[in-house]
Amino acid sequence: MKHFSEASKVLEGQRMFQILNQARQMELSGRDIIHFEIGDPDFNTPSNIVEKCVDALRKGDTHYTNSSGTDAFKKAAAEITIKSRGFTPTHEQILVTQGGNIQIYYALACTVNPGEEVVTIDPCFVSYRSIMKFLGVVPIGVPLYEENQFQLDPADLERAITSKTRVILINSPHNPTGSILDESTMKAIYDIAVKYDLYLVSDEVYGRMVYENTDTKFASPSIYDECKERTIMIHSFSKSYAMTGWRIGAMTGPSDLVARMALLLETTTSCVSPFIQAAAIEAMTANQSAISGMMMEYKKRRDLMVVMLNEVKGVSCIYPKGAFYVFANVKQSGMNDIEFSEYILREVGVAACPGSYFGKNGEGYVRFCFANSMENIKDGMNRLKVLFNTAKKR
Repeated sequence: MKHFSEASKVLEGQRMFQILNQARQMELSGRDIIHFEIGDPDFNTPSNIVEKCVDALRKGDTHYTNSSGTDAFKKAAAEITIKSRGFTPTHEQILVTQGGNIQIYYALACTVNPGEEVVTIDPCFVSYRSIMKFLGVVPIGVPLYEENQFQLDPADLERAITSKTRVILINSPHNPTGSILDESTMKAIYDIAVKYDLYLVSDEVYGRMVYENTDTKFASPSIYDECKERTIMIHSFSKSYAMTGWRIGAMTGPSDLVARMALLLETTTSCVSPFIQAAAIEAMTANQSAISGMMMEYKKRRDLMVVMLNEVKGVSCIYPKGAFYVFANVKQSGMNDIEFSEYILREVGVAACPGSYFGKNGEGYVRFCFANSMENIKDGMNRLKVLFNTAKKR
């Protein structure tokens, strides 16, 4: 008799990958699909990073390494942290992982017991809730509102804290809305974590993806305790370096907690491939002009998509300040967000992700990712304009 664990029954996965799979099946049947559903840069990984990986492979750097990461990686990570965050973490504070998702799992698995609570934002990155449910942890969502530029209100956050709260989990720049927490808000959030003696997990995967001339600058709570007491900083190379398929990232936190998370990594995945770490070292230490070039292009794409989405009947949106997503309001379209997403995929081959997949407060919104070419953005948006601006029936 087949038997599944209760934990496995509540897993949600990342539903944008499920949309991607559906869209690719449609492509196999001959449909022309434009992909705005998943946050995967269309740029290739910079060639110097690729070559460093190839060199490592050719040199035979294909064996086990330290489970928490190589000394060379940690040295490079510490040096880039002093430049970007203003402090130098010790090697014992750094854990090298297979991307950013698993860092959330390790952090919550080592800090929260089943039945205890994690206060996070709503909407939030889909993996947060899936991980919590698998661990038996209770997610408590603090709503973000479009009229407030999708900013987190610290007063709302504090009202959500109970005697069962163990962790505050925030994300800036934010997926799916593209909002950024300013420094005063970040300090207020950190002070709340101190007041209630909570861990503060700061998902900074999009930390390098902030647009020029944005009135809100990137801020990290790591500057307040240098990740020595309660702050756990999440970081991945996937987005800013166009390395989604490499599965490489590093988290920084209190050394005693990192030691426990390192044992969990050792238990589950042994270590991160040394040749992947070599590529990541190159990403951190080489000239960063490739990132600047990508961000300039993303800004053009963002501006185009926002303008054109606002020309679609029944759709409106604001400019995201970071990341590469537009969180479009479709409440005037006559459909809910899931119906809207299914409709545009079926009728005109435009794949996007329903906002309700990111939480209850995402209902009525659809996330469009502009990590795609200007030509594809124009084509996709024009398809929507033809569909909604000229159609009499749906």
